[in-house]
Amino acid sequence: MRKQPWATALYRMGPATVFGMAGLLGISAFAQNPATAQEKSTGTKLATASAPAPGEKAWGILRDGMKDKNADRRGQAVRALGLLTGNGEAEKSAISALSDNKANVRLAAAVALGAMHAEHAKIGLEGALEDSEPAVVLAAANSLLLLHDDLAYDIYFAVLTGERRADKGLIKGQLDTLKDKKQMAKLGFEEGIGFIPFAGMGYEAFKTATKNDSSPVRAAAAKQLAHDPDPATAKALVAATTDKKWQVRAAALEAIAQRDDRSLLPEVAPALDDEKEVVRFTAAACVARLSEKPAKK
Repeated sequence: MRKQPWATALYRMGPATVFGMAGLLGISAFAQNPATAQEKSTGTKLATASAPAPGEKAWGILRDGMKDKNADRRGQAVRALGLLTGNGEAEKSAISALSDNKANVRLAAAVALGAMHAEHAKIGLEGALEDSEPAVVLAAANSLLLLHDDLAYDIYFAVLTGERRADKGLIKGQLDTLKDKKQMAKLGFEEGIGFIPFAGMGYEAFKTATKNDSSPVRAAAAKQLAHDPDPATAKALVAATTDKKWQVRAAALEAIAQRDDRSLLPEVAPALDDEKEVVRFTAAACVARLSEKPAKK
């Protein structure tokens, strides 16, 4: 049988030369297409250029958002930090955002710090109580309450009564801001100030409030004072049960009920004859609850 010319050439080269050429050819193929060559030799696919892990990508999005020139996007990114409880970077970033030059970002930061229960943020939040924007002040107060800082009660007392406490309280500028009915009315109850005013009555109860009406915010302040131990607050809540705005009267009665102080029973009993049905119902529940409590010695 006649050998082919290429077979004759290989035969004359010898085994060592043939295998050496085969090795060189293999290296060349790998250099031109390493993935394909290795896949053929191992039967497996190589991983592509490493993409960032989901956690790294997520933090990249948040960091970029917090540095965005658009204040709305900065606020959205900062507000989202509230989901990261116990995260040091999230807490530091939110505290830093309390000094942003845009109020909506400072508001988002105050809300986020309360949501994440940032215990190390109390000093920053107390500083935010001096903010020029009422929404930021109220958000900071709410977060301080979540962190069990009673300084927040001073803010709610001022919102409800328009006055400072006798022994402590706000600087004049702060009080003037919180007494400004037009400023307070701007907040409304859908402003995202960190709490839902008078949640027991729901959305429909507040739809009747006008744009120039600060009663929803004052009602919310009354609810936040439910557990304030200061006796002056009890008197302020009793006084609010005769407020000209029914939302405030009802909220004050609900707060008084939660205080579980039977000694206030004679003070709230007249509300059983309130002209507004929802106030009468709230008063009835308040009186019924306090009637079941033992008298304090």
